[in-house]
Amino acid sequence: MLHLRPRRDSTPVTSKWHNKFEENLEQWPHLKELVQCYTADWVKDENKYGHYEAVGPVSFQNQIYEGPDTDIETEMCLASARRTKAEDTTDDDVPSTSGRQFAEATASDSSHSNNLKHFGQSPLPAYEPAFDWENERAVIFGQRIPETPISHGLKISVKVLSLSFQAGLVEPFYGTICLYNRERREKLSEDFYFRVIPSEMQDANVSFESRGVFHLDAPSASVCLLIQLEKHATEQGGVTPSVYSRKEPVHLTEREKQKLQVWSQIMPYKESFAWAIVSLFDNSIGAASGGSASPSSPLAPSVSGSSSHEGVFEPSAKVTLDGKLGYSTGSSIVVEISNLNKVKESYTEDSLLDPKRKIHKPVKGVLRLEIEKHQIDHAELENISESGSMTNDSVDPGDRITDPSFGKLPSNGSDVPQGSNSKWNSLDAKEMSGNGSNVHGNSDFGADDFQAFDFRTTTRNEPFSQLFHFLYVYPLTVSLSRKKNLFVRVELREDDADIRRQPLEVLYPREPGSSLQKWAHTQVAVQARLACYHDEIKLSLPATWVPTHHLLFTFFDVELQTKLEAPKPVVIGYASLPLSTHNQLRSEISLPIMKELVPHYLQDTSRERLDFLEDGKNVFRLRLRLCSSLYPINERIRDFFLEYDRHTLRTSPPWGSELLEAINSLKNVDSTALLQFLHPILSMLLHLIGNGGETLQVAAFRAMVNIVTRVQQESVDDAERNHFLVNYVDYAFDDFGGRQPPVYPGLSTVWGSLARSKAKGYRVGPVYDDVLAMAWFFLELIVKSMALEKTRLFYHSLPLGEDIPPMQLKEGVFRCIMQLYDCLLTEVHDRCKKGLSLAKRLNSSLAFFCYDLLSIIEPRQVFELVSLYLDKFSGVCQSVLHDCKLTFLQIICDHDLFVEMPGRDPSDRNYLSSVLIQELFLTWDHDDLSLRAKAARILVVLLCKHEFDARYQKPEDKLYIAQLYFPLIGQILDEMPVFYNLNAVEKREVLIVILQIVRNLDDASLVKAWQLSIARTRLFFKLMEECLVLFEHRKPADGMLMGCSSRSPVGDGPASPKYSDRLSPAINNYLSEASRQEVRPQGTPENGYLWQRVNSQLSSPSQPYSLREALAQAQSSRIGASAQALRESLHPILRQKLELWEENLSASVSLQVLEITEKFSTMAASKSIATDYGKLDCVTAIFTSFFSRNQPLTFWKALFPVFNSVFNLHGVTLMARENDRFLKQVTFHLLRLAVFRNDSIRKRAVIGLQILVRSSFYYFMQTARLRVMLIITLSELMSDVQVTQMKSDGSLEESGEARRLRKSLEEMADESKSPNLLRECGLPENALLAIPEKMTENRWSWSEVKYLSDSLLLALDASLEHALLGSLTTMDRYAAAEGFHKLAMAFAPVPDLHIMWLLHLCDAHQEMQSWAEAAQCAVAVAGVVMQALVARNDGVWSKDHITALRKICPMVSSEITSEASAAEVEGYGASKLTVDSAVKYLQLANKLFSQAELFHFCASILELVIPVYKSRRAYGQLAKCHTLLTNIYESILEQESSPIPFTDATYYRVGFYGDRFGKLDRKEYVYREPRDVRLGDIMEKLSHIYESRMDGNHTLHIIPDSRQVKADELQPGVCYLQITAVDAVMEDEDLGSRRERIFSLSTGSVRARVFDRFLFDTPFTKNGKTQGGLEDQWKRRTVLQTEGSFPALVNRLLVIKSESLEFSPVENAIGMIETRTAALRNELEEPRSSDGDQLPRLQSLQRILQGSVAVQVNSGVLSVCTAFLSGEPATRLRSQELQQLIAALLEFMAVCKRAIRVHFRLIGEEDQEFHTQLVNGFQSLTAELSHYIPAILSEL
Repeated sequence: MLHLRPRRDSTPVTSKWHNKFEENLEQWPHLKELVQCYTADWVKDENKYGHYEAVGPVSFQNQIYEGPDTDIETEMCLASARRTKAEDTTDDDVPSTSGRQFAEATASDSSHSNNLKHFGQSPLPAYEPAFDWENERAVIFGQRIPETPISHGLKISVKVLSLSFQAGLVEPFYGTICLYNRERREKLSEDFYFRVIPSEMQDANVSFESRGVFHLDAPSASVCLLIQLEKHATEQGGVTPSVYSRKEPVHLTEREKQKLQVWSQIMPYKESFAWAIVSLFDNSIGAASGGSASPSSPLAPSVSGSSSHEGVFEPSAKVTLDGKLGYSTGSSIVVEISNLNKVKESYTEDSLLDPKRKIHKPVKGVLRLEIEKHQIDHAELENISESGSMTNDSVDPGDRITDPSFGKLPSNGSDVPQGSNSKWNSLDAKEMSGNGSNVHGNSDFGADDFQAFDFRTTTRNEPFSQLFHFLYVYPLTVSLSRKKNLFVRVELREDDADIRRQPLEVLYPREPGSSLQKWAHTQVAVQARLACYHDEIKLSLPATWVPTHHLLFTFFDVELQTKLEAPKPVVIGYASLPLSTHNQLRSEISLPIMKELVPHYLQDTSRERLDFLEDGKNVFRLRLRLCSSLYPINERIRDFFLEYDRHTLRTSPPWGSELLEAINSLKNVDSTALLQFLHPILSMLLHLIGNGGETLQVAAFRAMVNIVTRVQQESVDDAERNHFLVNYVDYAFDDFGGRQPPVYPGLSTVWGSLARSKAKGYRVGPVYDDVLAMAWFFLELIVKSMALEKTRLFYHSLPLGEDIPPMQLKEGVFRCIMQLYDCLLTEVHDRCKKGLSLAKRLNSSLAFFCYDLLSIIEPRQVFELVSLYLDKFSGVCQSVLHDCKLTFLQIICDHDLFVEMPGRDPSDRNYLSSVLIQELFLTWDHDDLSLRAKAARILVVLLCKHEFDARYQKPEDKLYIAQLYFPLIGQILDEMPVFYNLNAVEKREVLIVILQIVRNLDDASLVKAWQLSIARTRLFFKLMEECLVLFEHRKPADGMLMGCSSRSPVGDGPASPKYSDRLSPAINNYLSEASRQEVRPQGTPENGYLWQRVNSQLSSPSQPYSLREALAQAQSSRIGASAQALRESLHPILRQKLELWEENLSASVSLQVLEITEKFSTMAASKSIATDYGKLDCVTAIFTSFFSRNQPLTFWKALFPVFNSVFNLHGVTLMARENDRFLKQVTFHLLRLAVFRNDSIRKRAVIGLQILVRSSFYYFMQTARLRVMLIITLSELMSDVQVTQMKSDGSLEESGEARRLRKSLEEMADESKSPNLLRECGLPENALLAIPEKMTENRWSWSEVKYLSDSLLLALDASLEHALLGSLTTMDRYAAAEGFHKLAMAFAPVPDLHIMWLLHLCDAHQEMQSWAEAAQCAVAVAGVVMQALVARNDGVWSKDHITALRKICPMVSSEITSEASAAEVEGYGASKLTVDSAVKYLQLANKLFSQAELFHFCASILELVIPVYKSRRAYGQLAKCHTLLTNIYESILEQESSPIPFTDATYYRVGFYGDRFGKLDRKEYVYREPRDVRLGDIMEKLSHIYESRMDGNHTLHIIPDSRQVKADELQPGVCYLQITAVDAVMEDEDLGSRRERIFSLSTGSVRARVFDRFLFDTPFTKNGKTQGGLEDQWKRRTVLQTEGSFPALVNRLLVIKSESLEFSPVENAIGMIETRTAALRNELEEPRSSDGDQLPRLQSLQRILQGSVAVQVNSGVLSVCTAFLSGEPATRLRSQELQQLIAALLEFMAVCKRAIRVHFRLIGEEDQEFHTQLVNGFQSLTAELSHYIPAILSEL
């Protein structure tokens, strides 16, 4: 819980302060406190900022959404097959395997729900695909951000590699390097010492290679490395240093070399030699190329675009010295410095920066340094204590290549920036760390590295975090009157009593690794009156010092030449400086030099006895620098420390007023000092609060509030929680390491009493507001104090690895905290109303207080606080308050152990979750829309957090969580209006949550949601339907239409652009972030490379992402900018992700709802839930919703096994009449899916149809009703589906959809394919044949299914044909009528559709004026209605009436009846079939028949109408009817008495030959045409119709005669029509008789004229002549039988049978004579009703006689005689034929004679003459005949 974290002390080993003096710190409590403060390990609570381990992100598959015309699945399979050609995996069985898994899942008994696999992924990850807990937390108001201990900028390490001179390196050189600010002329760090020893002098064992490490806040051009070189002081008369700076090359002789080496071993003192400045960060290229003035800058930051070249390493490698550019691979660079400047004697710091550089000569040498930059980042600080090593910040070179500034190289003549004289080489970073830098635990540098102390530590405005206590002494100048070789020794002495006493060992040595020394020397100033020094002498100070501690300086003169022995220094004087007087000074100090020391030389009394050099002038100048975190320079702080010590040690008077004063005066301390000693001051104040008296407590508390407030206000960082304070609470504060009782009881008491006095109305001053503003700090302190106590309580008693049990707070303390909490709540409540931001911050702090306490103390105690909060803010409050409440809940529920929290009573479930659910539900009813959104968001985020939590991945955990949230569903169902009032976004959020909960629930809990009431169960499924609606996947194309005006109903516009409506709102932020940065969306590196590749094509450098994003922003700011436009602006990869997420969201939601539906269906089967079992409306509604939405392939695959099981369990209910609407929709969608191009979907639709058929068999014993249903839906589908498509030549052909539908319908009845089909769709092979429960026999019959399928195909063909006619309907009226007729027949099982098409047909006929046909249609319609009525037994008609009707219109068949009544489908069926409608259509038929003058039909029809009126006693109507009847019968009489026989129509036979006729080819039809249409007319009409159908290669011919056509002999490429007039044949006519047919002789004139046989006679000769005499003339009689009878519903009928008879010439002749005889006999014998009817009879008799008897008129009889009875022909006749011929002639003459007699009886005066002619004619005819037949005379 609390972890000790070793303090990551940036105090280097080299400069750690050691309590050298073994001083007893117990006597200085404040020092103890300080030391403790800087050295104790940090105690950090690892869980304070939450800890969350998520499981890996879910991977999504592409979902396939198919349209009717797409088959993406196959395309993808093919594509992947192409990819995996190498592997021999077959891809085609993939779909079926997935299907099989579903089958297992659904087949397995669902009572053991734990093994029930889910159908799909959980919808939540797809809804919130980029869930990032950190981000979600960060948006909570007042969220705490973890701070890491303060660290600054960069570290730079420098290592000296080598020094070389033109003259050669023969003597040792020494040097210092420090950071230096050129502009401010300020030394930034202490010196790092190095030495360079010539190779021959080096001891093998001394490898002196340490690195100096410098700290830097920020790169700046004025920061540089100041390097100063020194060498052993030059021997007088020896080799002078000038050899190193000569212009011409100098080579030292061997002897000179030896002299130098020997001398350097004798002479321990050094003199300064040369210096150089290396600028670390140099941006100015121009200045650099000017000359060697500016040294090289290895670490220029890549701040400006002009930085020369990016890509070597991140702070771009910049060289600006003339020389060659080094190259670098790691982050270390080798710099060769050749601008070393030789120093003249007594140079001062000012002369370093002399611009003209007159006094300096360049040294001919090169110093090689390796410089490396180390970034200090937070991650390291976090990890460093755990892992102990730290990676160097090497940057991947590939990273910056795309940087736009890459193209802007300075063009100074070469590609590489030119600089001045410095060579850079580079070391691989890996080699460089060879000195074991990664081994040491506490820092990333080796132990032998020198960490230079950073002087700015003492001036920064921030708390000291490490222990340092040094004094730096800088001797500057000594001015004497004579030249001397002078140097100074520095030492620290404790007192001045004994001059011989040894000084303290406190001086730091130059060589690393050696111990502290007693004294230190400066350089030698050679032969100088004004001796200048450049040394830095560092001493470690005692923890406390007394006035006698002082620095003693001793001045020496040394001879620089060897006489007999090594040179000895001579003392020439002393100077002393007491520490206590000058230690604060940073300015220069001047001291006089004493000639000799006497005891007590510090005291003024003894000073008088002393002798001084130079007349006691202050000739010695020096500078001090005190660096201490123990000794405050500020006096007030010192006072406080002092009084604190006294109080603690009880040395002060007990009332402690001085302490109070000291405490109060802390207010006035300046902020830098305050900040630097912040941690120890706070700790001491807390100590006083913890165990001081009440007065002290209050004073300390007030002081603390004041300090904390100042820190918050005055520090630079403006975070809500100040950086320094957070650091204090999180790391430094450790409650005195357990050495004293914890501080929280005291702290809460003081604060509580202050709060209570405020509540009672006392004046508490401004401090109270400050406390509120800083409440977070005190609350966190209280919490940490408790946590520390808890840890220490249990630390030793607990075995390892066990969790620490929660701590029970003591009653008194808890009550105190309760009261404090209560007061603070009141503040929040009151201040919120005034709208102060302080209130919101305080609210968050209180929430975090509870959050923290939950981890420490007994949760039930925290629940007291939470319930206190909720009582204050109960119900729906003002928006501001309510917002606070939500934030409060949000924070508390974010607790790591939220799920595992107990209830308030031991019996309860999780208290927090129940509160949360209650409050969120309340919020959804709040008026403030933004609060609703926030509440929904909180819930989704929480569920995501649980879902992805690595700890809760087991099913039982998920179940537990689902049960926690389950009550929410109950609440929503109880108050649905609340849900309906939410806007779409929030609804989606709530629904996702519901789905997530239900998904993980067990069946037992789920049942509870469905057990209460039917209405409630229905509401639950309403929610499921909402899910399907709101998450439906719309293709972007649909989105274009719908989403154009995406103005959200919420008043305040969306903060971020909306890329997607369906995904979580967080995604919009994610995408706008992602498109703002040039991100690689989270994912693998490959993903990243892909990104860059795409990117390079996408955005040219001139159009970086920002532009694209700018567009997106611009679009989103336009009102109603569509989500579409925004999506367009996304990067393709992001857009692809977005689509992937949306598809998966939609798919998983559908599958989840399907899963729930299936559970529901199984439970409904056991009747264990409350629902409407009569209709099962829940199931039907959901299925309807499923089918009507755009669903992915995976869903269709999962749907059908469920569909099957639901119909197995509930077939009876679902197929029942009540569910007609449902069944109709299901059949419609199944047929719709059967049109799909994707086979997987199409096959499943076929299976679905089969499942319906199966249910139909079992529950209705027959499929008639289903057939009606299917035919209805098919007709509806036809209007949706395009059944035809244009061919290239403009004509129409059957479309793919129609072909696929046909295929599906055929497969439906295909017994052989069925098992495979079922298997592919994941159903058992016997699914159709399996007998459901409670049934005994198998009712399935393939033949019935075949019949069903055929009737559907018929309907499909009819629709197709009708559509194919398309444009021709106006031209070819015959085909149009036939199309309508075919449709009417195909849809016959559905009365409504049947009637509809019949009426269309009727209209078509009326337009063509085919009245009889139109009338037949009307009759057919009436027939349908009458049959339905007779079948229902209501009405006035009986079966006999229908038989009568069938005589008029044979098409009125009998089979419709049973089905018409069975098919009472909603919106269709017998309800419209009433007596009135029947009468209406009968009257229409009557009207049309009378127009066609077929009156006998009218009579029969009226006789059917009369019974209706009779039964209704409608006498007026009856009277009308009878009047009509009278008229009709009169018209019939008139027709019959007309001398010209009445014909109602003419008939023509038409034969079609030729392939362009399509279906008509080689068929014969009989056409019924109006009676005035002659042969020529119809020829013209038909050739007009069919010529238009010919193309360039075909011509149309008409065959002129009526002979038999042999189709095979016709020439190809020509289309032939053969048109012949034909005669209708009466029913009883003897077609074999050879008589000629004269229509007027036919007797059936009154009977109904219904014809189905026709004949025509064709004369021909057998001798090949075209025309012969009577004796050669044969006759062929052809009789045609049509399909149906005329008048029919159409104008032409197909000839189904054609027979022909042949008559020989004699038979012809006999026939001709017999015909005439019959005609006359007919006329004579016809009975007449009355005698008044003579006139018409006379006329017809005259006509016939005239044609028979008059010789000159008709040569007929005579010519027969001459042809057959004379000469040669007579011999050819057989005797029998001869007899027949003669008998016929005799009979003819006898009848003529009779007729003449009758004629005589009838005529009046005027006809006498005509009669005479007749008699004469007869006599002459007889005379003529007697030549051939002598017997004739005797006969007559």
